[in-house]
Amino acid sequence: DVQLQASGGGLVQAGGFLRLSCAASGFTFADYAIGWFRQAPGKEREGVSCINNDDGITNYADSVKGRFTISSDNAKNTVYLQMNNLKLEDTAVYFCAATLWYGYRWYATHMYDYWGPGTQVTVSS
Repeated sequence: DVQLQASGGGLVQAGGFLRLSCAASGFTFADYAIGWFRQAPGKEREGVSCINNDDGITNYADSVKGRFTISSDNAKNTVYLQMNNLKLEDTAVYFCAATLWYGYRWYATHMYDYWGPGTQVTVSS
């Protein structure tokens, strides 16, 4: 069975940091791109970052560039999202997802084949 499990969320003060992990199983990890998405209450799910495990190319939403870093450990089938200088507006449920397709529309949720349950990130003032 395909599984994606996001973890590492929590409550942090503004300016703080968290590292999210996405552990994957049940598919050939190196063939897929892994994306991080988030959804705040009352808002649509939005793409945060993506890494193509095939060549290591990464993408970021403008709102997180310079603060978030995505990385992948193919040996552990795990993708990480290091989130620094967190802001109130980063509060959301964060999800990871996997797709065989990788391209300029990495942020399009419908392009992803597999999704895991989310992890809550709450940034307080």
